[in-house]
Amino acid sequence: MNVKKQFKEGLITQNPVLVQLLGMCSTMAITTTLFNGLGMGLSVLIILTCCNIVIALLRKVIPSKIRIAAYVVVIAGFVTIVDLIIQAFVPALSSSLGVFIPLIVVNCIILGRAEAFASKNSVGASALDGIFQGLGYTVVLVIMCVIREFLGKGTFGGGILNGGAGIQIFPEEYGALLMILPFGGFLTLGCLIAFVQWALRRAENKKKEEVEK
Repeated sequence: MNVKKQFKEGLITQNPVLVQLLGMCSTMAITTTLFNGLGMGLSVLIILTCCNIVIALLRKVIPSKIRIAAYVVVIAGFVTIVDLIIQAFVPALSSSLGVFIPLIVVNCIILGRAEAFASKNSVGASALDGIFQGLGYTVVLVIMCVIREFLGKGTFGGGILNGGAGIQIFPEEYGALLMILPFGGFLTLGCLIAFVQWALRRAENKKKEEVEK
């Protein structure tokens, strides 16, 4: 179990959003305020970790022919638990995210990690995979939220700071409203993906040059 490798993969080299291109719908839809991004990211992190642990425990028991259906049942169970907890203790987040919390059931990140990793590895490794992949997802959401909220509204920390209004950096009328609309999500995500792919390729080329020397 290589913790350092798993951490690097979750955050950078195999980031679920920027490299594996999973969970794109929710990533672009809810990243308008920091409150939404943190709430969604932490929800996915908790569900992903719990699902990985349970599936790793049951990997030798679940028949291969029904494994996908079994994974969906496990995921749906944890999504329901998290959804009810959010409704009970953070109703504002539940109202803000709306249908996107229940839709975590069909989020490709969770099902993908269940099939690609948890079903083939130990409980400890699967738990770390869930934590690091969830952390990578959360980091991307937070970055997108900060960029879109700042450029679109001129604020930071919407839904969390200053009574939920966020800290006003510059007047809202000078903001690019386009950034908090769907197009802004596509634009921001596209730029982040391009930057990460450029950075990964540059690092790979540098490594090849060092080997050749």
